[in-house]
Amino acid sequence: MEPILWEWINTMARWLHVITAVAWIGSSFYFIHLDASLKRREGAPPGTAGDAWQIHGGGFYHMTKYMVVPPHMPDDLTWFKWESYATWMSGFFLMVVLYYRGADLFLIDQDVMTLAPWQAVGLSVALLLLGWKGYDGLCKSPVGRNDVALAATGFVLLVATAWAMTRVFSGRGAMLQMGALMGTMMAANVFMLIIPNQRKTVAALLRGEAADPALGKQAKQRSLHNNYLTLPVIFLMISNHYPLVTSTRYNWVIVALVLVVGAAIRHFFNSQHAGKPSPWWTWGVAIVGMLIAVWLSGFGPEKAVKVGALPVTTAQVEEIVLSRCSMCHAETPVWDGVDAPPRGVVLDSPAAIRRHAEQIRVQAGLSRAMPPANVTGITPDERAVLAAWSGDAAR
Repeated sequence: MEPILWEWINTMARWLHVITAVAWIGSSFYFIHLDASLKRREGAPPGTAGDAWQIHGGGFYHMTKYMVVPPHMPDDLTWFKWESYATWMSGFFLMVVLYYRGADLFLIDQDVMTLAPWQAVGLSVALLLLGWKGYDGLCKSPVGRNDVALAATGFVLLVATAWAMTRVFSGRGAMLQMGALMGTMMAANVFMLIIPNQRKTVAALLRGEAADPALGKQAKQRSLHNNYLTLPVIFLMISNHYPLVTSTRYNWVIVALVLVVGAAIRHFFNSQHAGKPSPWWTWGVAIVGMLIAVWLSGFGPEKAVKVGALPVTTAQVEEIVLSRCSMCHAETPVWDGVDAPPRGVVLDSPAAIRRHAEQIRVQAGLSRAMPPANVTGITPDERAVLAAWSGDAAR
């Protein structure tokens, strides 16, 4: 029953994470849209930034934003925080269930860095904490007073971190670590700054004091960061399903491109919501950025021999696959801890190998995704053989 239990825990954790993420992203995008669409009108209550009329579900809504606090505290006040907390907690739980529990296969690549599972897990947790502290300190430093300088510095630091992660963890582990780091920064923004600042504002109102406008300004800055990081985080969290993203030699450059593309797309919609002219150029940036990412993924794994440079025979391919892959990809796997062939793919005969030619090419030829952590020691030359042959076979 243990494999069945863990499979269901994994499934339910993923489901919960997706549900909570949808709730958080939805509310975040909505309030960014609302804030940008507010308009100042004659006769508006003092201390307001503007209002907006909206219609949804057959009803009309009149939204008004107060710059600091309303004149009187309402009896009922809705706090938007549990969506972010639940998203981070479910995501971290999923990381524990999948990547930390299976660190030897999913987080570690001994060809990248020799680590014991406990060392990899410890490094991962430490990097999440240090990443948040570094980002928070940067925002509170003099650099944080200039939004453009802060964004540029943060971008450089994130890209440098992505490069460093690819020198510590497996490709999949590095990309997931980057997604988890940015997700942690976003959730911590809510937990450590946005909500506390809002509580301070409410407390000042209840005491009959004027609230500090700087509290709202700080919270808005972090909220804007969360808005622009959302799309890259989503991309990175699903990237572990796509080996040409995670397990090729320029995966860290792809992270940089995704940060730019995600920011460009959000800038387009943020500008539209604010009633500004639509910056259509952002879609050009997004398209070019993703085309460059596609091009970079074609370079294959690190140190790979040029695909097609070697004469390839079917016998060579069968020998490589049967010696490097079939211990897991068999009707009855013999690898400890693997109870069924991953994704139902069986590679224990020449016919089965030819049938899965394209998957072999992507997973083990053009990327380092398989075998996980390169546990069977497949060589760069062998990867090149698989890529060259299976490419021909697929055509």
